[in-house]
Amino acid sequence: MSAPIVPGLSIIHANQMEPLRTLLVEWIRAHPLGPLENEIFLVQSNGMAQWLKLALASEQGLGIAAALEMQLPSRFLWQSYRAVLGEQAVPKDSPYDKPQLRWRLMKLLPQLLTQPVFAPLKQFLHDDGDCRKLDQLAEQLADLFDQYQVYRADWLDAWARGDDTLLSAGGEPTDIDGAQAWQPALWRAVVNDMTPQWRDSSRARLHQSFIDALEQAPQRPPALPRRVLVFGISALPQQAVESLKALAKHCQILLCVQNPCQHFWADIVEDRELLRRELARARHSRKPGAPAVIDLESMHQHANPLLASWGKQGRDYIGLLYGIDEPDQYRDYFRTIDLWQSPLPESSVPSLLNRIQQGIFDLEPMPASPQPLDVEDRSVVFHLAHSRQREVEVLHDQLLRRFNEQADLSPSDVIVMMPDVDLYAPHIEAVFGHLERDDSRYIPFTIADRPERGHQVVVLALEKLLHLSQSRFTVSELLELLAVPALRARFDIDESQLPLLARWVEQAGVRWGLDGQQRQSFQLPEQLEQNTWRFGLKRMLLGYAVGQGENWHGIEPLDEVGGLDAALVGKVCELIDALAQLWQQLGQSHTPSQWNQLLRSAVAALFLPQDEQETLLLERMQDALAQWLAACDDAGLDQELPITVVREVALAPFGDEGVSQRFLAGKVNFCTLMPMRAIPFQQVCLLGMNDGDYPRSRPPLDFDMMARAGQYRPGDRSRREDDRYLFLEALLAAREQLYISYIGRNVRDNSERTPSVLVGQLQDYLCSAFTLAGQNLLDSLTTVHPLQPFAPAYFDGQHPALFSYASEWQQVHHQPSLPQAEADARLPALSRDEPLMLSELQGLLADPVRSFMNQRLGVWFVQEMSVSDDLEPFALDGLQRYLLRDELLQQLYLSEPQQARDALEVTVSKLVRRGQLPMKGFAALASQDLAEPAWQAYQHYQHCLQGLTLTEASLELRHSHGDLVLEDWLSRLYQDSQGHWVQLQVRPGNLGGKAGLKNPLHMNALYCGHLAACACDHSITSMLIGSDGVWQLALMAPQQARERLQMLMTLYADAMRQPLPVAPRAAFAYLAADGNHDDRLQSAQSAYEPGFFGGGDLGYSPYLARQYPDFSRLDGDRFAALAEALYQPLLDLVEQVEV
Repeated sequence: MSAPIVPGLSIIHANQMEPLRTLLVEWIRAHPLGPLENEIFLVQSNGMAQWLKLALASEQGLGIAAALEMQLPSRFLWQSYRAVLGEQAVPKDSPYDKPQLRWRLMKLLPQLLTQPVFAPLKQFLHDDGDCRKLDQLAEQLADLFDQYQVYRADWLDAWARGDDTLLSAGGEPTDIDGAQAWQPALWRAVVNDMTPQWRDSSRARLHQSFIDALEQAPQRPPALPRRVLVFGISALPQQAVESLKALAKHCQILLCVQNPCQHFWADIVEDRELLRRELARARHSRKPGAPAVIDLESMHQHANPLLASWGKQGRDYIGLLYGIDEPDQYRDYFRTIDLWQSPLPESSVPSLLNRIQQGIFDLEPMPASPQPLDVEDRSVVFHLAHSRQREVEVLHDQLLRRFNEQADLSPSDVIVMMPDVDLYAPHIEAVFGHLERDDSRYIPFTIADRPERGHQVVVLALEKLLHLSQSRFTVSELLELLAVPALRARFDIDESQLPLLARWVEQAGVRWGLDGQQRQSFQLPEQLEQNTWRFGLKRMLLGYAVGQGENWHGIEPLDEVGGLDAALVGKVCELIDALAQLWQQLGQSHTPSQWNQLLRSAVAALFLPQDEQETLLLERMQDALAQWLAACDDAGLDQELPITVVREVALAPFGDEGVSQRFLAGKVNFCTLMPMRAIPFQQVCLLGMNDGDYPRSRPPLDFDMMARAGQYRPGDRSRREDDRYLFLEALLAAREQLYISYIGRNVRDNSERTPSVLVGQLQDYLCSAFTLAGQNLLDSLTTVHPLQPFAPAYFDGQHPALFSYASEWQQVHHQPSLPQAEADARLPALSRDEPLMLSELQGLLADPVRSFMNQRLGVWFVQEMSVSDDLEPFALDGLQRYLLRDELLQQLYLSEPQQARDALEVTVSKLVRRGQLPMKGFAALASQDLAEPAWQAYQHYQHCLQGLTLTEASLELRHSHGDLVLEDWLSRLYQDSQGHWVQLQVRPGNLGGKAGLKNPLHMNALYCGHLAACACDHSITSMLIGSDGVWQLALMAPQQARERLQMLMTLYADAMRQPLPVAPRAAFAYLAADGNHDDRLQSAQSAYEPGFFGGGDLGYSPYLARQYPDFSRLDGDRFAALAEALYQPLLDLVEQVEV
């Protein structure tokens, strides 16, 4: 049997949430509802709801949390309107609610612009071809009218009657100036556009009818609950407070309020005169000794400065409750109706945090003299970092220390709040998420309030697809789409096939664009199909059909496509066809019903959900579209709308912060600072308390008349006032430590940055109210952290406040020191079982440091290459020119000399068909730039071949020096009539400079083979053929060649023991320079370090950048000696040949 539930309003005050929760649980236990009745809770956040459920389900509570309905106040009140006034008078969803009102306004505004009163809106909506301005204005006005219904219902009621005035809080009417005269007219247009049945169903009209109906009702309407429990709400509008008072005649209303102060404190905050009537009924008395009226001049003597500065929102709410409170009616039902509990501990010395909370609780003003503190007190701490990443890294170390020092502290006892969790989420995952669960430093964590639009891959893909009308269809964009499992599964493409597809796409010359028609939408000329997806797919399909066959209708086959993998091309064709169809549809306007069907079909055609979460996400979008369609039908909006309007409707479900996401999940909770989240935690951490970031600023709209001077009313919401009270609630919610972090140093110049004004006020209060013997209090509580997590200060033990659990960095700083002689010692000589190859000597000359790291240490620095190129070839870079010229040269080799020119033109045409050259007229210029150097090099090659015969034999090379044995072969050699050997290398480009070869390293391969052949008593000449000339290495005497080869092998052996301090470009610059040693080193430095456009040895070699990051790291004398030994012999041999 259920206990009798006596109607009435009971308001219980407490300065902490735990006593209120305990009372609530005891009240439910003592006065249970019927077995089939649900307990109705009004809460403002799902975090608070979860905290209540855990208490009810605990052994100390009811042992179970069932038959509970956690509702938001606004939704509950609307259901109450329907329960009292009837479903015929109150619709299920109000047509005046913001989501429905937005579309009605969008329909009405264009119709009203012809009226003179709407001239300001007409001017704003001028030149709005894509309806974006109209949509944004309708959304903002719907939000404004929604706020008016809650906070200014009397305005709307007067406007509907034709009285275009504003009523102040005191009831004085004020005329609306002409610039805003359109607002009453627009509201009347909205009301008149409603169906007659729902015309009077706005909150402004229903509220008073609801109050009157409850007053006249002889008994409780059946649809109303017998009891409503209001818990943890720190602000309600006056309309809601009046509704709860009216409901109390028929329902039992238990309203639990967190009041930070046990005394009457409402008159220490500005605008107190607006609540004079309500405050006159205050049940809490003034603090003993306080005057009846506190003037501004003496307020500092009687008021707590923190409560006065941050408590306006709470004052307004408590003041409104005073106006409806009748404590004598319910006092006897409770042991006490004021559950005051001192924040000071009973059995230990109070901490700084306890004293701050006690000062607020007792309404203590600033003390005449500062109170002493324990030097070890760390209950309130400030941490200054250089970036968000560093803030999170510091927090991780600080939490590890807290968990180590306090065994009973668990991750669920810690909450970390910040102004915008989405900005910190990547840093949190990088710091807290990179550790394995079996790592002793791993801290379980969860991130709540994170919008799904920014990180769910399916949502990201949806957003990208809804922007297709503006998309260039680049290679990277489509490959990113194929990285989404749900989309890939719809077209039966396996993840393992993506690298192959990326390679084919690159080889096929795909860059961007669906086809020539799609490119025309960007105001480009017709017939620019080269490098589009259609162009590339045709090449792939033809390659599968004919392999290495001839081109067909101007399409060059891609012969890479073949075998079973060729089915992948068909799947990609299906995807491109689906995207092309969607692109065409999104580029047109449609009615809401057509958009609903179109987007549903597109989602079904492009996605195959792979798990429950993806299914739910896609269903949420479809539900949002259904709700939007219903709202448009109710509003009578059937005009065609562009995708710019519909896109945000489809993505709206994923843009809001999910306030229930894994909150209180038994881990460290990371979340956004939100109203009504004053749940007590042992440690409360606030990150991002930066000036300008918090309090968060949301300037009112220019046409928001509530924000005008003289129009403020108690209970009005303000983002800045919300944030001030949130900061106060966070301070009061901390039980053991309040941790405040902000970016206090500039990351570029280390200059100071100011914290949030709220942090500044707290710091000023601490400095005035407390003191530390012989120390600056604020300096003692504040830790300024270095820029980097590996700074020596964290590991040298000289800074007690600085420490780190990052053992990776600790190992770097605590390596055992070695004697200098041992530190400088080289590695033992390399022991080789296999002979030395010419390629290894070539590697030594090309990059001695890379040779050491690759061959001795086995270290390879792989430079990441770009996965895809999204731009068609406008101009070819140096590497592309060389590769294409070499391809032309290879075709010239294969052709007969008399047909060489024709073969060259055929190959150039093939390059154009493959999409490797710029389009249209630019192709001719690029072709000439490629063909002429290749042709000139070929001509020089043919000249050098005169009198030479290509031999099939290879020349064996073998030479020993110390422990090293060189063994290799020279192949593709030519001989003259006298048996003299000639090796040729052709590079189709200009190789010469003012003083010989521009880059002598082009001779590298020829030089090593030439040196070895001469050392082995072979008669040989080596020629490097370019477009602008021929250079050769002259025949050397065997003894001279052996000496130089042995020196090169000695340097190789030395290079295998330590990285040689030399680099080729710097060495050639040194050898070519004039002047003294220092001048020549200056020239070498310029060649070593990259300039404005890159280059230099450092720009080409990551190995040099790792070992010798700047030229000063090289030993100048050693560098000069190595330059002479390694590279001067090569320069001495090079001579140009007349052709």
